[in-house]
Amino acid sequence: MESEATGGRPRRPNVGVGVGVLVTRDGALLLVRRAYHGAGTWATPGGYLDQGEAPEACAVREVREETGVAIAPGDLSFRGITNDVWPEDHRHSVTLWFATERSQGDAWLAQPDESAAVGWFPPEEFPGPLYRSLENYLAGRVSPPLPAVGTGGVDGADAWKAHRVLARAVQG
Repeated sequence: MESEATGGRPRRPNVGVGVGVLVTRDGALLLVRRAYHGAGTWATPGGYLDQGEAPEACAVREVREETGVAIAPGDLSFRGITNDVWPEDHRHSVTLWFATERSQGDAWLAQPDESAAVGWFPPEEFPGPLYRSLENYLAGRVSPPLPAVGTGGVDGADAWKAHRVLARAVQG
């Protein structure tokens, strides 16, 4: 497809840039059940960056909009990037992953048009099926590669421990 806006060159398909936010509290991960793209799958709160928006600001906004839970940008730690492709829907996203163990407020279904459910899930009660970007993250398809638990870079109380347990469960 050619366009005047691209000087006659073929237009590249859009690749969305978004965030996924791993919010943990008391050993449980905050998840939403999606109601639109990927309907019925479980994902962390997250979404696309707005024009000019910093990724950390997007993370704070998306968690609040989707779940009512408040987080602070200074409490976020960057965890990696996943390359998420849905060939069946001609969609492609790059997800910047952040984690925090600090949050305030009760989780509630703040955007029923976007989410069907919201809740805190400990590893042994992790629901499925998973949204593709979370599946990619938990399966270790992340850059830079996830460090192994116990290698010194990961605190035992950190979200990584729960995510590694979940990743093993997802991989069967």
